[in-house]
Amino acid sequence: MNKKQVELWSPWILLVTVIILWQLVCSAFNVSEFIFPSPYRIWSQFLEFKVIIAGHAWRTFWVTMTGFGIAIVVGVLLGFVIGSSRLAYAAVYPLMTAFNALPKAAFVPILVVWFGIGAGPAILTAFLISFFPIMVNIATGLATLEPELEDVLRVLGARRWDVLVKVGLPRSMPYFYGSLKVAITLAFVGTTVSEMTAANEGIGYLLISAGSAMQMGLAFAGLVVVGAMAMVMYELFSVIERHTTAWAHRGSHNG
Repeated sequence: MNKKQVELWSPWILLVTVIILWQLVCSAFNVSEFIFPSPYRIWSQFLEFKVIIAGHAWRTFWVTMTGFGIAIVVGVLLGFVIGSSRLAYAAVYPLMTAFNALPKAAFVPILVVWFGIGAGPAILTAFLISFFPIMVNIATGLATLEPELEDVLRVLGARRWDVLVKVGLPRSMPYFYGSLKVAITLAFVGTTVSEMTAANEGIGYLLISAGSAMQMGLAFAGLVVVGAMAMVMYELFSVIERHTTAWAHRGSHNG
């Protein structure tokens, strides 16, 4: 098995190993299913409630992707503004950092007052928690453009706008895709947290309902589904990144 095959299969081998050990521990120590369900219990609960889980999962998915889409638009626009101006970078970046430090779960009750219980608070929570990494990476990619490169381009007749759009943005694409992979996982977290407080459907709502009914296997099945959706989106962005920014990774997988 060559190195590439090892890299391909190693996550799956690790996952299977963890599941087997998890099942062995639960069986050997007779762990109560109401405290810490075994993988077998989680799988059986998933099969039993698969239709219900699918409905809640779809709601969580489209809500998350809506908030994430808004985060991409706002994050790219703000990142471009902040990264293209040293004054804006110095003035806005610290404020955005302070805003990002605020616990987003604390916004959920406020959003419920403004928009009521439903998809609105969940979409906005997903947006609030995921736009910052996108903004920071776009701003960093533009702000760290080499001065020497800018000088050469201006000598060749390029304007500031041309430098930013034709050189700065393409150069920021690896940063952008890196931020997407981080932001999408945060978006699912934001949606789930909001649904646990201010929704009557979605995986977050399912977790609360299952927990109150002491169906811990169902609750864990919901968590597994959220993790799977986030992992699929992460891998999707990784594939797109490899096909659109191969120039930034040439030689990085040699060996």
